[in-house]
Amino acid sequence: MTRRETDPAQETDAGEVSAGRESGAAETTWAAPLPADTVGLLEGLTTTRAIRRYTDEPVPRQALRAMLFAATRAPSGSNRQPFRFIVLTDGPKAAAAKTLIGQAARRVWSGKRQTDGYDSGSGAQTDSPKARTARAMQQFVDEFERIPVVILPCLVRYRDPTPSEGASVYPACQNLLLAARALGYGGAFTGWNFAVDAELRDLLGVPDDTFVAGTITLGRPAGRHGPVRRRPLAELVYEEEWGGVADWALDPPGTEHTSAGPPRPATPARRGEGPR
Repeated sequence: MTRRETDPAQETDAGEVSAGRESGAAETTWAAPLPADTVGLLEGLTTTRAIRRYTDEPVPRQALRAMLFAATRAPSGSNRQPFRFIVLTDGPKAAAAKTLIGQAARRVWSGKRQTDGYDSGSGAQTDSPKARTARAMQQFVDEFERIPVVILPCLVRYRDPTPSEGASVYPACQNLLLAARALGYGGAFTGWNFAVDAELRDLLGVPDDTFVAGTITLGRPAGRHGPVRRRPLAELVYEEEWGGVADWALDPPGTEHTSAGPPRPATPARRGEGPR
Protein backbone atom coordinates (compact mmCIF):
# COMPACT_ATOMS: atom_id res chain seq x y z
CA MET A 1 0.00 0.00 0.00
CA THR A 2 1.40 3.42 -0.93
CA ARG A 3 1.79 6.24 1.56
CA ARG A 4 -1.19 8.03 0.06
CA GLU A 5 -3.34 4.95 0.55
CA THR A 6 -2.49 4.46 4.20
CA ASP A 7 -4.96 5.28 6.93
CA PRO A 8 -3.96 8.72 8.27
CA ALA A 9 -4.70 7.48 11.77
CA GLN A 10 -1.89 4.93 11.43
CA GLU A 11 0.81 7.36 10.34
CA THR A 12 3.19 8.60 13.02
CA ASP A 13 4.72 11.98 13.61
CA ALA A 14 8.07 10.27 14.14
CA GLY A 15 8.10 9.24 10.51
CA GLU A 16 7.17 12.74 9.45
CA VAL A 17 9.99 14.30 11.49
CA SER A 18 12.48 11.78 10.12
CA ALA A 19 11.43 12.57 6.57
CA GLY A 20 11.75 16.27 7.33
CA ARG A 21 15.30 15.89 8.58
CA GLU A 22 16.26 14.14 5.39
CA SER A 23 14.67 16.59 2.97
CA GLY A 24 14.83 19.99 4.68
CA ALA A 25 12.92 22.23 7.05
CA ALA A 26 9.99 22.76 4.70
CA GLU A 27 9.24 19.04 4.70
CA THR A 28 9.20 18.91 8.51
CA THR A 29 5.91 20.78 8.59
CA TRP A 30 4.14 18.38 6.27
CA ALA A 31 6.26 15.49 4.97
CA ALA A 32 3.31 13.80 3.24
CA PRO A 33 0.60 14.58 0.69
CA LEU A 34 -2.98 15.03 1.76
CA PRO A 35 -4.44 11.68 2.85
CA ALA A 36 -6.96 10.04 0.53
CA ASP A 37 -10.62 10.89 1.08
CA THR A 38 -12.99 8.16 2.24
CA VAL A 39 -16.01 9.81 0.58
CA GLY A 40 -16.74 11.89 -2.50
CA LEU A 41 -17.55 15.59 -2.26
CA LEU A 42 -21.31 15.40 -2.87
CA GLU A 43 -21.65 12.37 -0.61
CA GLY A 44 -19.81 14.23 2.11
CA LEU A 45 -21.97 17.32 1.72
CA THR A 46 -25.20 15.34 2.04
CA THR A 47 -24.17 12.92 4.79
CA THR A 48 -22.15 15.01 7.25
CA ARG A 49 -24.10 14.91 10.48
CA ALA A 50 -23.38 16.73 13.71
CA ILE A 51 -21.41 14.05 15.61
CA ARG A 52 -21.66 14.47 19.39
CA ARG A 53 -20.54 11.03 20.58
CA TYR A 54 -16.89 10.04 20.24
CA THR A 55 -14.61 7.17 21.05
CA ASP A 56 -11.55 7.84 23.24
CA GLU A 57 -9.26 7.41 20.24
CA PRO A 58 -6.97 10.44 19.85
CA VAL A 59 -6.91 12.28 16.53
CA PRO A 60 -3.42 11.98 14.97
CA ARG A 61 -1.62 15.20 14.18
CA GLN A 62 -1.47 14.35 10.50
CA ALA A 63 -5.26 14.05 10.35
CA LEU A 64 -5.63 17.33 12.26
CA ARG A 65 -3.15 18.93 9.89
CA ALA A 66 -5.17 17.87 6.85
CA MET A 67 -8.45 19.10 8.37
CA LEU A 68 -7.00 22.48 9.26
CA PHE A 69 -5.31 22.80 5.89
CA ALA A 70 -8.73 22.31 4.29
CA ALA A 71 -10.20 24.86 6.70
CA THR A 72 -7.65 27.48 5.73
CA ARG A 73 -8.50 27.06 2.04
CA ALA A 74 -11.93 28.61 2.68
CA PRO A 75 -12.88 31.91 1.06
CA SER A 76 -12.85 35.19 2.98
CA GLY A 77 -13.50 38.82 2.14
CA SER A 78 -10.70 40.26 -0.01
CA ASN A 79 -8.84 37.02 0.76
CA ARG A 80 -7.72 38.56 4.06
CA GLN A 81 -7.87 35.14 5.74
CA PRO A 82 -8.68 36.59 9.17
CA PHE A 83 -9.52 33.20 10.65
CA ARG A 84 -7.34 31.61 13.33
CA PHE A 85 -7.83 28.26 15.10
CA ILE A 86 -6.95 27.43 18.71
CA VAL A 87 -6.58 23.64 18.92
CA LEU A 88 -7.18 22.07 22.34
CA THR A 89 -6.16 18.45 22.86
CA ASP A 90 -4.57 17.26 26.09
CA GLY A 91 -2.28 20.01 27.43
CA PRO A 92 -2.92 21.75 30.77
CA LYS A 93 -4.52 24.83 29.21
CA ALA A 94 -6.55 22.61 26.91
CA ALA A 95 -7.88 20.69 29.91
CA ALA A 96 -8.76 23.92 31.72
CA ALA A 97 -10.50 25.33 28.64
CA LYS A 98 -12.46 22.11 28.10
CA THR A 99 -13.60 22.27 31.73
CA LEU A 100 -14.75 25.87 31.34
CA ILE A 101 -16.69 25.10 28.17
CA GLY A 102 -18.04 21.82 29.54
CA GLN A 103 -19.43 23.53 32.63
CA ALA A 104 -21.04 26.20 30.46
CA ALA A 105 -22.48 23.55 28.14
CA ARG A 106 -24.12 21.72 31.02
CA ARG A 107 -25.66 24.94 32.37
CA VAL A 108 -26.96 26.10 29.00
CA TRP A 109 -28.30 22.69 27.98
CA SER A 110 -30.04 22.22 31.33
CA GLY A 111 -31.93 25.47 30.81
CA LYS A 112 -32.75 24.69 27.18
CA ARG A 113 -33.92 21.17 28.05
CA GLN A 114 -36.41 22.60 30.51
CA THR A 115 -37.47 25.67 28.50
CA ASP A 116 -38.00 23.72 25.27
CA GLY A 117 -39.84 20.88 27.00
CA TYR A 118 -37.55 18.06 25.89
CA ASP A 119 -38.95 15.77 28.60
CA SER A 120 -42.63 16.43 27.92
CA GLY A 121 -44.98 15.42 25.15
CA SER A 122 -43.28 12.97 22.81
CA GLY A 123 -40.10 13.47 24.87
CA ALA A 124 -41.65 11.26 27.53
CA GLN A 125 -41.52 8.34 25.09
CA THR A 126 -38.04 6.83 25.32
CA ASP A 127 -37.87 5.84 21.66
CA SER A 128 -39.11 9.14 20.19
CA PRO A 129 -36.77 11.39 18.15
CA LYS A 130 -37.19 14.10 20.78
CA ALA A 131 -36.12 11.77 23.60
CA ARG A 132 -33.19 10.42 21.59
CA THR A 133 -32.01 13.96 20.88
CA ALA A 134 -32.20 14.84 24.57
CA ARG A 135 -30.16 11.76 25.54
CA ALA A 136 -27.51 12.49 22.91
CA MET A 137 -27.20 16.11 24.01
CA GLN A 138 -27.01 15.13 27.67
CA GLN A 139 -24.21 12.68 26.95
CA PHE A 140 -22.47 15.30 24.82
CA VAL A 141 -22.32 17.87 27.61
CA ASP A 142 -21.73 15.36 30.42
CA GLU A 143 -18.64 13.98 28.68
CA PHE A 144 -17.40 17.21 27.14
CA GLU A 145 -14.04 17.15 28.92
CA ARG A 146 -13.27 13.73 27.36
CA ILE A 147 -13.72 14.90 23.76
CA PRO A 148 -10.40 14.26 21.95
CA VAL A 149 -10.16 17.64 20.18
CA VAL A 150 -11.87 20.98 20.74
CA ILE A 151 -11.15 23.80 18.29
CA LEU A 152 -12.00 27.45 18.82
CA PRO A 153 -12.32 29.21 15.44
CA CYS A 154 -11.54 32.90 15.75
CA LEU A 155 -11.95 35.99 13.58
CA VAL A 156 -9.26 38.67 13.79
CA ARG A 157 -11.33 41.80 13.26
CA TYR A 158 -9.94 44.46 10.96
CA ARG A 159 -12.96 46.78 11.27
CA ASP A 160 -15.92 47.33 13.58
CA PRO A 161 -18.24 44.30 13.86
CA THR A 162 -20.71 43.94 10.99
CA PRO A 163 -23.59 41.52 10.37
CA SER A 164 -21.66 39.95 7.49
CA GLU A 165 -18.33 39.39 9.21
CA GLY A 166 -19.10 35.73 9.87
CA ALA A 167 -18.71 35.13 6.13
CA SER A 168 -14.96 35.35 6.71
CA VAL A 169 -14.79 32.62 9.37
CA TYR A 170 -17.78 30.26 9.17
CA PRO A 171 -16.98 28.84 5.70
CA ALA A 172 -13.64 27.74 7.17
CA CYS A 173 -15.51 25.97 9.98
CA GLN A 174 -17.64 24.06 7.46
CA ASN A 175 -14.52 23.12 5.49
CA LEU A 176 -13.06 21.72 8.70
CA LEU A 177 -16.12 19.60 9.45
CA LEU A 178 -16.29 18.29 5.88
CA ALA A 179 -12.60 17.40 5.94
CA ALA A 180 -13.17 15.51 9.19
CA ARG A 181 -15.95 13.57 7.48
CA ALA A 182 -13.67 12.78 4.54
CA LEU A 183 -11.07 11.26 6.87
CA GLY A 184 -13.45 9.14 8.92
CA TYR A 185 -13.89 11.56 11.82
CA GLY A 186 -16.80 13.71 12.90
CA GLY A 187 -17.54 16.95 14.63
CA ALA A 188 -20.15 19.40 15.84
CA PHE A 189 -20.30 23.17 15.88
CA THR A 190 -21.65 24.80 19.05
CA GLY A 191 -21.70 28.16 20.77
CA TRP A 192 -21.02 26.91 24.30
CA ASN A 193 -17.94 29.17 24.46
CA PHE A 194 -20.01 32.36 24.46
CA ALA A 195 -21.13 31.72 28.04
CA VAL A 196 -17.51 31.79 29.26
CA ASP A 197 -15.98 34.16 26.73
CA ALA A 198 -14.13 36.34 29.24
CA GLU A 199 -12.68 33.36 31.10
CA LEU A 200 -11.49 31.71 27.88
CA ARG A 201 -9.87 34.91 26.66
CA ASP A 202 -7.99 35.28 29.91
CA LEU A 203 -6.89 31.63 29.96
CA LEU A 204 -5.82 31.41 26.32
CA GLY A 205 -4.57 34.95 25.76
CA VAL A 206 -7.06 35.82 23.03
CA PRO A 207 -6.66 39.49 21.96
CA ASP A 208 -9.52 41.90 22.55
CA ASP A 209 -9.97 42.59 18.82
CA THR A 210 -10.48 38.89 18.07
CA PHE A 211 -13.92 37.26 18.00
CA VAL A 212 -14.12 33.67 19.27
CA ALA A 213 -16.73 32.49 16.78
CA GLY A 214 -17.74 29.12 18.21
CA THR A 215 -16.65 25.74 19.51
CA ILE A 216 -15.94 22.78 17.22
CA THR A 217 -15.64 19.31 18.74
CA LEU A 218 -13.82 16.55 16.84
CA GLY A 219 -13.18 12.84 17.24
CA ARG A 220 -13.79 9.36 15.91
CA PRO A 221 -17.58 8.87 15.84
CA ALA A 222 -19.05 6.43 18.34
CA GLY A 223 -22.03 6.30 16.00
CA ARG A 224 -22.01 6.99 12.29
CA HIS A 225 -22.60 9.60 9.65
CA GLY A 226 -25.48 9.17 7.27
CA PRO A 227 -27.95 11.05 5.10
CA VAL A 228 -29.04 14.21 6.88
CA ARG A 229 -32.74 15.06 7.03
CA ARG A 230 -33.84 18.54 6.13
CA ARG A 231 -36.99 20.27 4.92
CA PRO A 232 -38.01 19.65 1.29
CA LEU A 233 -36.03 21.60 -1.28
CA ALA A 234 -39.18 23.19 -2.67
CA GLU A 235 -39.84 24.89 0.70
CA LEU A 236 -36.42 26.52 0.68
CA VAL A 237 -35.84 27.55 -2.93
CA TYR A 238 -37.78 30.27 -4.73
CA GLU A 239 -37.62 31.27 -8.40
CA GLU A 240 -37.84 34.83 -9.76
CA GLU A 241 -39.31 36.32 -6.58
CA TRP A 242 -39.94 35.65 -2.90
CA GLY A 243 -42.32 32.72 -2.68
CA GLY A 244 -42.09 31.95 -6.39
CA VAL A 245 -42.44 28.22 -7.03
CA ALA A 246 -39.41 26.54 -8.64
CA ASP A 247 -40.86 23.50 -10.39
CA TRP A 248 -37.39 21.99 -10.80
CA ALA A 249 -36.55 22.15 -7.07
CA LEU A 250 -37.16 18.46 -6.42
CA ASP A 251 -35.42 16.23 -3.89
CA PRO A 252 -33.56 13.12 -5.12
CA PRO A 253 -35.55 9.87 -4.89
CA GLY A 254 -35.61 8.41 -1.40
CA THR A 255 -34.84 11.69 0.39
CA GLU A 256 -36.09 11.72 3.98
CA HIS A 257 -37.32 14.96 5.51
CA THR A 258 -37.37 16.34 9.01
CA SER A 259 -40.10 17.96 11.06
CA ALA A 260 -37.51 19.81 13.15
CA GLY A 261 -36.90 23.53 12.90
CA PRO A 262 -39.27 26.48 13.04
CA PRO A 263 -42.92 26.10 12.02
CA ARG A 264 -43.31 25.55 8.30
CA PRO A 265 -44.92 28.30 6.25
CA ALA A 266 -48.01 27.64 4.21
CA THR A 267 -47.23 26.33 0.73
CA PRO A 268 -46.77 29.41 -1.48
CA ALA A 269 -49.37 29.86 -4.16
CA ARG A 270 -48.24 29.67 -7.75
CA ARG A 271 -48.21 32.94 -9.60
CA GLY A 272 -51.65 33.62 -11.01
CA GLU A 273 -53.40 31.30 -8.56
CA GLY A 274 -55.48 32.18 -5.55
CA PRO A 275 -54.73 31.02 -2.02
CA ARG A 276 -54.82 27.27 -1.40
